Amino acid sequence: MAELIPSYGSCEGRMTGGEKRFAKRLASHLEDDYLCWYDVPVGSVKQRYPDFVILHPGRGLLLLEVKDWKLQTIHEINRFRVTLKENNRLVKKNNPLEQVRECSHALVDALKKDPQLLQSGTYAGNLVCPYGVGVVLTNISRKQFDDHNLGDIFPEHLVICQDEMLESVDIETFQKRLWDMFNVYFEHKLSLPQIDRIRWHLFPDMRLNDSTQKTLFDESEAEVGIPDIVRIMDIQQEQLARSMGNGHRVIHGVAGSGKTLILGYRCEFLAQQTVKPILVLCFNLALAARLRDMIAEKGIETKVQVRSFHEWCGQQLDTYRVKKPKSGGSFNKYTEELVQSMIKACADGQIPRAQYGAIMIDEGHDFEPEWLKLVTDAIDPESDSLLLLYDDAQAIYSNKKELGFSLSSVGVNARGRTTVLRLNYRNTNQIIHFAHKFAAQYFLNDSAANADTPLIQPEASGRQGPAPVVTTLESKQAEAEYICRSMVSLHERGTPWSDMCVLYRVKAQGELLNKVFDKHGVPTHWLSSTAAKRKLKSVDDRVRLMTMHSSKGLEFPFVAITGAQSLPLPKCDEVSEAKLLYVAMTRATDKLLVTGCGGEGFMGRLVG
Repeated sequence: MAELIPSYGSCEGRMTGGEKRFAKRLASHLEDDYLCWYDVPVGSVKQRYPDFVILHPGRGLLLLEVKDWKLQTIHEINRFRVTLKENNRLVKKNNPLEQVRECSHALVDALKKDPQLLQSGTYAGNLVCPYGVGVVLTNISRKQFDDHNLGDIFPEHLVICQDEMLESVDIETFQKRLWDMFNVYFEHKLSLPQIDRIRWHLFPDMRLNDSTQKTLFDESEAEVGIPDIVRIMDIQQEQLARSMGNGHRVIHGVAGSGKTLILGYRCEFLAQQTVKPILVLCFNLALAARLRDMIAEKGIETKVQVRSFHEWCGQQLDTYRVKKPKSGGSFNKYTEELVQSMIKACADGQIPRAQYGAIMIDEGHDFEPEWLKLVTDAIDPESDSLLLLYDDAQAIYSNKKELGFSLSSVGVNARGRTTVLRLNYRNTNQIIHFAHKFAAQYFLNDSAANADTPLIQPEASGRQGPAPVVTTLESKQAEAEYICRSMVSLHERGTPWSDMCVLYRVKAQGELLNKVFDKHGVPTHWLSSTAAKRKLKSVDDRVRLMTMHSSKGLEFPFVAITGAQSLPLPKCDEVSEAKLLYVAMTRATDKLLVTGCGGEGFMGRLVG
């Protein structure tokens, strides 16, 4: 079933009766690979509004004008003008076919300014897909159309009549009516990145013009306002961000598919709808700090609380004066006891249930089942609003190769409300292919993944960039010096320090890097402590230095990874270590550097 996308908000109140009937027919008689827009402005100046725009990967673009005219209301009509009887007076209007043709010319002219939407070779300069136009007459039958010679005004193959858009009409017959409106047919289909670029032009308010993303844009295209990477959400994201219903929702997406962006849009929407506070949870502190920045940028921090899971547990125990475990000893033991204290306090009624109007979980693959059960119990049952986002390929805080339990067993009731996002927008083709080639050896093709939460493979968005660099040095000191020189060189060529990040696996590597950076005067924010992680700010112009674990959910134009020869660490699960390196590599949006001293461990796989 096709999904109808309004130009803004809900379109129901603005549609005429005939437009509503036709919209229902599009939804019922077109498959889900069709995209349909209602009342969206087209062209460079955005002053023309066709009633419907339909896009299909194999067919192309179709623009339709819908009229609820009846025969008795048409006083006079020709190829250019129509005179209608309205409220006992005559009103002149443009011929709808000429009107929609003007819209198509405006749209095609705008799309042809985008080099990535032009054909090459014999048909160089032409749009990559066919386009057509048509008119829908919702109150005039085909017999009336023929009997009154309306075919002299509207070519019959460019018109859908009242009896050709009934619910009883055969699906193939209805679709044939649409596609008979095209003059040509192309053998090739639009690629997903091409479809997204078309949508970028049709839906400018979905463009992410965040000033923090300026380095993602190619200066050569700046004059016509076309980004080198289409920083938009794919169709599933767009629909979810605008019209996600109540209840529990699950989004299963690959790295870089924009799951966190959906979370941000959802927070913004619910902040206007709920009285109780909204809670956003994740696993690591650095991601929590970044999410807090995002919520603050949207101006909704008074309604939305962001915490790491264990931070939230500690806060709950403190608030309701429940004794917490002692913090001495190992971190893992402390956090386990913290969660058990939370579970017991909730069961005993010391901590109240239903505290939040909505809860959203980012990087949910790192959550244990008992954690999710605690979270679902904290949601107000009247709103029952939960959004869980995860990617099994990035589950790095346990040895599990999959989620490992059914979501329904922990109170997440999202059967039939799970969305899969396969397209990676974050990384260049070169980076995602490099990371995927490495990862496929270990876990992406794992047949053990369960049917409830299967592993999914990423699809690249088509953005190009330099190939990742893998360099072997003679020593750890040489590694640190090489990474430092690379960053200084990039900074001298205009890259801000804040666009760079260096990832390591063990603390000794971080200490060495920090010393080298300090020696060469490179400003650095080393996330070496809990306090440092909580102070992570995207606006500070300093190189980020952090563990691979802390990088979860973050991204930087340039990422350097040190010590690849040391992975997997002794006594650590090889698949978990491979996931960790995969996560680290997919933090890079533009450039990736991997270094090691010697060919042991994963380094041998990367240079082989």
